[in-house]
Amino acid sequence: MAKRPETIETTLLALELLRRIPRGRKTTAKELHEQLLHAGIERDLRTIQRHLEMLCTHFDIECDLRSRPYGYRWLEGSKGVSLPMLTPQESLILAMAEAHLKPILPSRLIRSMTGFFTQAHRNLHDIGTGRLEAEWPDKVRVVATSQPLLPPPIAEGIFESVSEALYLNRWLKITYRNASGKESENSVMPLGLAQQGPRMYLVCRFEGYNNERSLALNRILAASISTFTFVRPAEFNLKKYDDDGRFGFGEGHQIYLTFEIDRTAGLHLIESPLSLDQTHREIGNQRLEFSATVVDSAMLKWFLAAFGEAVSNVQRQPVVEGSTAECP
Repeated sequence: MAKRPETIETTLLALELLRRIPRGRKTTAKELHEQLLHAGIERDLRTIQRHLEMLCTHFDIECDLRSRPYGYRWLEGSKGVSLPMLTPQESLILAMAEAHLKPILPSRLIRSMTGFFTQAHRNLHDIGTGRLEAEWPDKVRVVATSQPLLPPPIAEGIFESVSEALYLNRWLKITYRNASGKESENSVMPLGLAQQGPRMYLVCRFEGYNNERSLALNRILAASISTFTFVRPAEFNLKKYDDDGRFGFGEGHQIYLTFEIDRTAGLHLIESPLSLDQTHREIGNQRLEFSATVVDSAMLKWFLAAFGEAVSNVQRQPVVEGSTAECP
C-alpha cells in the first residue's frame, strides 16, 4: 500500500487535535498525546507540541504560557471546527451516551472522546429547538425503581485511579474504611466496576486471596496505581458475579421460592417475572401464588418485606442439583 503524503498526514493530525481541544477548560499536550494514542494515532509528544503551536497561530486557540505544562483551549465565543460527518442523529446518540456512560468509563477514554462530546452538544444546540433530535433528550428519562438517594461523595482522584488500574490490569494500593469505621491499607486486584443505584462498587481480590469482594468507592480514602500488572483470572466473570446475587448481598445460593400475594400487589410480577421458570396460579379472586428459582439474598428479603401483609406463606427450598454457584 502506498504511503500517504506527509502533507495529508499532517492535515489529519491537525484535524484530530482541533476536535480534541476543549472549551471552558484547558488541556495539555501530554493529555492530547494520550488521547491520540488510545485512538490509534502514534506521534511523539514533540510533534504534538509543534502542531499545537501552529494551530494557535491560525485558529482561535489560546495557549496559557503562565505555567508548565502549557494549557490549550478554544477562545470564548469561538465557533471551533465543525464535524460534518457527525449527523444530528449521531450527535444525539453521543450526547445521551455521555450522560449514561461517563460514570463508569475510564477517565482516559472519556478524555479521548471530549472533542466528539463537545461537538455533539454544540450540534444539538445549533440546530435549534425546532429539530426533533434537539427535543429528544427532554422526552426520555431513566427513573428510579426505589426511593431516590443522593450519591455518596467519592474522594477526588479515587475514581480516576480505580478505573485506570482496572483498565490497565494493574494492582491497586488502597486505604479503605469499612462500615464499622475501621481503616486498613491493602493491595487489591481490580476486576470490575458496578453502578448500583447512587453507589459505585469495585469488585476486586485482595492480595493473597482468590475470592472476590465488593468495595464501595466512597469508602476508599486513598488509591494509587502500582507499576505491577496482573493476569486477569480466567474463571472470574462479572456477569456471573452479578447473577449470583453478590451485589444484592447474597452468596450465590439458589432457592426455589414460593409465596402468596394480593392480586393487585403482585400483578406486575406476571409482566416482569422473577425468573425464567416462574409460574403462578390463582387463589380465589384476590390472591396469587408465585413460584420461581432465584438467588437467596438480603435484597430478596427486602423485596418481599416491602409488600408487608400483602405477602404470606413464604417458603424457601435450597436448590442443589444443577447449581453452579460458588462461594468465595
